Amino acid sequence: MKKIIACLLLVAAVPMAYALTASGPAANFTLKDADGNNVRLSEYRGQVVLINFWASWCGPCRQEFPLLDELHQKYQPMGFTVFGVNVEQERELADKVLREIPVTFPILFDDQNQVSEEYDVDAMPATVLVDRSGEIRFMHRGYKPGYEDLYEKQVRALIRE
Repeated sequence: MKKIIACLLLVAAVPMAYALTASGPAANFTLKDADGNNVRLSEYRGQVVLINFWASWCGPCRQEFPLLDELHQKYQPMGFTVFGVNVEQERELADKVLREIPVTFPILFDDQNQVSEEYDVDAMPATVLVDRSGEIRFMHRGYKPGYEDLYEKQVRALIRE
């Protein structure tokens, strides 16, 4: 009986732990963009923001980039932006990917991994959707073809709020 209760408590705790990481206020950050300018998440309060953590060695990241760029271009006029946050210490690796797969959304550099640690990034890519009031509403770990449809559905819902 004790084992059953312990198992039920463990199972019940798993969804709560996920809910805690997928909700609450988005940690503010300041990172440099490709031109060396500081970009602060707090300056985008009032917009829906998709934060995509990526690395040059990540095949799914490369596959997802053009799709994220399409989302960015389509919904930017409605108060939406994408931040591509590169997590590598060697910027030239990111620059090489960006020459191969150019995007119009801002690329930020988290070369000390402080922001990715604050957001508990444990998979590549990791995608976080933040609503207009600065609350994390959705988190996605990894990427498979078709995820962009879910991203678009979530972005549209957040824009309408």
